[in-house]
Amino acid sequence: MGDFLKSLVAMIVAFVIFTFPATWLFMLFAGNVGWAWGYMEVLPLGILISVLLGGVTSRTW
Repeated sequence: MGDFLKSLVAMIVAFVIFTFPATWLFMLFAGNVGWAWGYMEVLPLGILISVLLGGVTSRTW
C-alpha cells in the first residue's frame, strides 16, 4: 500500500507541474481582461488547455 500512495502522490505532483504553465498563462490573460480569478479557479481551464494542446501536438502513428 505504501508504494501505491507514493506513486499517487508523485502523479499528483507531476500533474500540477505539467499543467502549471497553461494555468499560469490563462491566469495572466484573465487578469489582463479584468477577471479577478485565482489559481484554483483557473486550474480546471488550465487542465483542459493542457490536454487540448497535448492532443493537438501529438503525432499519430
